[in-house]
Amino acid sequence: MRLLHTSDWHVGRSLHGTDLLREQEAVLGGLARVVADEGVDVVVVAGDVYDRAVPSADATAVLDRVVERLRRAGAAVVLTPGNHDSARRLGTFSGLLAAAGLHVRATTAGLDEPVLLADEHGEVAIYGLPYLEPEITRDELGVGGARSHEAVLTAAMERVRADLFLRPGTRSVVLAHAFVGGGLPSESERDISVGGVDRVPVPVFDGVDYVALGHLHRPQTLTERLRYSGSPLAYSFGEAGQQKQVWLVDLDASGLAGVRAVPLPVPRPLVVLTGTLDELLGDPAHAAAEEAFVSARLTDAVRPADPMRRLQARFPYCAHLEWTGSGTVVDGRSYTERIAGRGDLDVVGEFVSHVRGGVGATAGERDLLARALSAAAREEVAG
Repeated sequence: MRLLHTSDWHVGRSLHGTDLLREQEAVLGGLARVVADEGVDVVVVAGDVYDRAVPSADATAVLDRVVERLRRAGAAVVLTPGNHDSARRLGTFSGLLAAAGLHVRATTAGLDEPVLLADEHGEVAIYGLPYLEPEITRDELGVGGARSHEAVLTAAMERVRADLFLRPGTRSVVLAHAFVGGGLPSESERDISVGGVDRVPVPVFDGVDYVALGHLHRPQTLTERLRYSGSPLAYSFGEAGQQKQVWLVDLDASGLAGVRAVPLPVPRPLVVLTGTLDELLGDPAHAAAEEAFVSARLTDAVRPADPMRRLQARFPYCAHLEWTGSGTVVDGRSYTERIAGRGDLDVVGEFVSHVRGGVGATAGERDLLARALSAAAREEVAG
């Protein structure tokens, strides 16, 4: 049996307010070609199907079209909710959907009830562990004192192994949405922990042939049988240049036979440009970025006027702007050094100069600042 391990689709996500549905449908819909070309039997999605608990109508329409294409290409689809999803909403009509080849495993109570699929070697049991929030699921899992993801996932895997014990010779796959020790995070994941209790040790998942992990957006291998596929698109500029992929997983009669990476296309790359506004607008070396999502880091000494509009005239997909400035040091002295031992008006005036990149307050502005400071002093005395 051949599986395609994916995760973290985040359908409906935006990039600094820029809608990504077109790019998401291009990549996710393109998985149907991988299914057809590689003879994939099952596509699994290990959590964060949507980007929010209540997805938009447009996001649900994209997911509907993507799943339809995967089914038409010949693959069954198994998915589980992540920390971004609403498990209850995602699991709506799951019984009816299973008859059409879309298997949603969204309940804690049913996490040890696998999707059973067969090939020439017998059955493969695919277990979907929904995202397990300790505070919500610990009682249902029989670990009322649990406070960590490790504790609830340990209890969940004990149930999985107990079910497998009753299915001798059955090969097994587990989908889990968690932060497993050894994984490297990216900027675009939402934290699922408080105080570091989220990390789950690798041995928690012992006893199954393959573990399809979700939550971390960087593709990575923790062990031969324990992997993150990563997100299908880059969802932060910290992921610019990162090659996105999915895993092609083969199971033979004895279990895991091999895993191979399948690179994904990049409909619109992410690029970070650094320089003054005039440099970014005029340098022909940046021509390739004109069709990319751009994060611009401006180094102008003084904040330019209307920089985003001017940048988007050349880079229509500029989604993020940061002014780093060069006014931190003036005359060889830092801001802290410049205000040491000075009066309130001088300190406020120096702050105005600092945030303007060295352009100080006018006489009229200093007069307004002096009156404001005087009024604040009177109120403090009266109080």
